[in-house]
Amino acid sequence: MGDKISILPAEIPAGKLHGYLLGAIGPRPIAFASTVDKKGRPNLAPFSFFNVFGSNPPILIFSPSRRVRNNTTKHTLENVLKTKEVVINIVSFSMIQQVSLASTEYAEGENEFVKAGFTMVKSDLVKPFRVAESPVQFECRVIKVEPLGQTGGAGNLIFSEVVKIHIDPNILTGDGRIDQDKIDLVARMGGNWYTRANLGLFEVPKPLHTHGIGVDQLPEHIRLSPVLTGNDLGMLGNIEEIPSEKEVEEFVASNIEIRSIISADDPIKIHLKAQEYLTEADVLSAWKVLLANT
Repeated sequence: MGDKISILPAEIPAGKLHGYLLGAIGPRPIAFASTVDKKGRPNLAPFSFFNVFGSNPPILIFSPSRRVRNNTTKHTLENVLKTKEVVINIVSFSMIQQVSLASTEYAEGENEFVKAGFTMVKSDLVKPFRVAESPVQFECRVIKVEPLGQTGGAGNLIFSEVVKIHIDPNILTGDGRIDQDKIDLVARMGGNWYTRANLGLFEVPKPLHTHGIGVDQLPEHIRLSPVLTGNDLGMLGNIEEIPSEKEVEEFVASNIEIRSIISADDPIKIHLKAQEYLTEADVLSAWKVLLANT
């Protein structure tokens, strides 16, 4: 089989070790955790150090690690320590682009529900809001937080007891079980990679050092499009700067097909063309098509 590369964790940088661990251990389920701070302001963030650890009582554990680059803690952990409540929303493929956008490190107090274009639903037994688009939502009370260290990369295990479950009936089989095809789960891999449980690998650039404008900043005719999906809007909202008027004009001038679509003055065709670009991960061209019709 050939010689292996052998590594002592203490002898390599924390960031490199982090990459090895996440690249080798997967697919990892995603806990899309909703919390509120002491002022009641919502926060929403995904975590892939997550799983279920018992059914009686029903216990979910996820871990917001200390940031490797600067050893700071995340708003989710700070909120949980103060309120002892969390909603864990399960992530399906239809919402993954918006989930990725919500992982942007927005300022404290910024509402990721709004930035990522998700619908807030009031919970029944806890204060944090649920994500309406999630196929399964777990209202939880936090029974313990176990810090695993004080250095960058150290985890913080949040033991969450499920007190109420909300399930979209559209993902159920005829006998009331969760259909594993219909729920269309997504899991985290290394780097920018994810896996769709019923299809395989795909890539979503992670906004580690960028600050997308957010779905809330999209023009209304885009945000309320009858064509564009939540994933489409998430991709559009993950851009840091909207193309300029000059860039749009140059794009249209150099593209006969786009000029033809725009001259037809059919918003549906325009949005379908933008969606085609998004399918090819060409977000800038999608923006230019959409802006050319304004």
